[in-house]
Amino acid sequence: MTHRTLVRALLTSAVLAAGVMLAGCDSDQISLAQNAKANQPVPPKLVAAMTEKDMDMQSPILVRLFKQEAELEVWKQNRSGQFALLKTYPICRWSGDLGPKVREGDRQAPEGFYSINPSQMNPQSAYYLSFNTGYPNAFDKALGRTGSQLMVHGDCSSRGCYAMTDEQIAEIYSLGRESFFGGQKAFQLQAYPFRMTPVNMAKHRNNPNMPFWKMIKEGYDHFEVTKQEPKVDFCEKKYVFDAVKAPGATRDPVFDASAKCPAYVIPEEIASAVHEKEQKDAAETAKLVSKGTPVARLNTGIDGGMNAIFASKIPEGNTGLSEGGDSQALASMSLARAPGTIPGTVNPPKPNLAVQQEEPVVATTSSTTSSASTRVASANASDKSASDKSTSDKSEGFFSSFARKVGIGGTADASKTSAPAPAAAAPAKPKVAEAKPQSVVRVAPKAEPKQAAKPAPKPPVTTAAAAPAPTSSTQLTGSAPVVQTNSFDTRFSAVK
Repeated sequence: MTHRTLVRALLTSAVLAAGVMLAGCDSDQISLAQNAKANQPVPPKLVAAMTEKDMDMQSPILVRLFKQEAELEVWKQNRSGQFALLKTYPICRWSGDLGPKVREGDRQAPEGFYSINPSQMNPQSAYYLSFNTGYPNAFDKALGRTGSQLMVHGDCSSRGCYAMTDEQIAEIYSLGRESFFGGQKAFQLQAYPFRMTPVNMAKHRNNPNMPFWKMIKEGYDHFEVTKQEPKVDFCEKKYVFDAVKAPGATRDPVFDASAKCPAYVIPEEIASAVHEKEQKDAAETAKLVSKGTPVARLNTGIDGGMNAIFASKIPEGNTGLSEGGDSQALASMSLARAPGTIPGTVNPPKPNLAVQQEEPVVATTSSTTSSASTRVASANASDKSASDKSTSDKSEGFFSSFARKVGIGGTADASKTSAPAPAAAAPAKPKVAEAKPQSVVRVAPKAEPKQAAKPAPKPPVTTAAAAPAPTSSTQLTGSAPVVQTNSFDTRFSAVK
């Protein structure tokens, strides 16, 4: 750590320690400062990657999510002031369909631009660790969209969230924590249905969400051409990126998501670069359409997706709406090491067999029907959600205090840091229960069940009753974290 970074860390630690003391040394807040999961150090490999890419440990970060690719990217600002890709994490599970979240209980993972401040970080989540996406933002509220407690968390279980493994969320959480120590007041989360490339825009051209996707693609393009976090505003129920006051104006424009847009301009160097990219992408998209690029299917009835690296480790695993779901791709990944522990209760996305029998090529513009009402959430996830809610007040205490001391505001929606509340599920019909049984998955060698299924030579009458026994001993478990002397925990030693 450089002298400058060390001084900055010491100053930040002093501010946080003073905040705890001013709060009356509340035992819950001090316990949060001592939380082992939240204080895990940034892994040495990531530290080495930062050094190689000329990044400071505590420089700002930016997160991008892609449903179709099932990937989460962490970008970090380097010493030149631009953001560069630090690491890409495969997403273990996301739920819903491609498209934005509209209402509470629709199982949709949100899409759009959100801001994550310290009050949204939950070190006591029942889903290992988590942070609240901040949905709904001002744009969502202007459209009357509802929903709460939409998270990025561990445990590989999702009902409207983006779920990672515990090991992955520990790394992502540590990077966010260090960026706050470095002075970043909030990091930006950009959530997309897919990478906004001409190929994907051509494939999904008939999707009724395309107007919304074209709007958030503007923000995607702003980041792509500048490698700077785009400034996000809302007016007239739309997104506005990198707006500044018009020439001759005496003050910055004031935006209201539901009101008429104020006078503003976009800096010429950004506007021209974005316009050039948009024209190039539009021309390439039109070319792909004219060549007959197949249209992506709508109304698939599949609930979400999973990265292929995780699907390849699960018996009868499926990537759902994510890419790489063919058997050959999954077989090629079966020997690769999974990036973290896959819980034995993971529920992979399942295809709707009735829909799969239809003609597979041309999509229509009819509204997407959701099969969420026929899906019953597992008891394991419900119990964890209830547990996460019970810790919400405690987890908010420290980080909300932190936010107030450094002058960061948090809305009531954004500060909810418990796990997502279960949506009311319709009673399962017998046919649905028979067609889609609860998948209980254990991480075990795939060859074992096949061997157990072979007929035993004797006695022949017992082979029909033979069944592979669950092998719980092969389930992976996370190792206990080791808190280093320069960790988040030791910065609070003065007030213990």
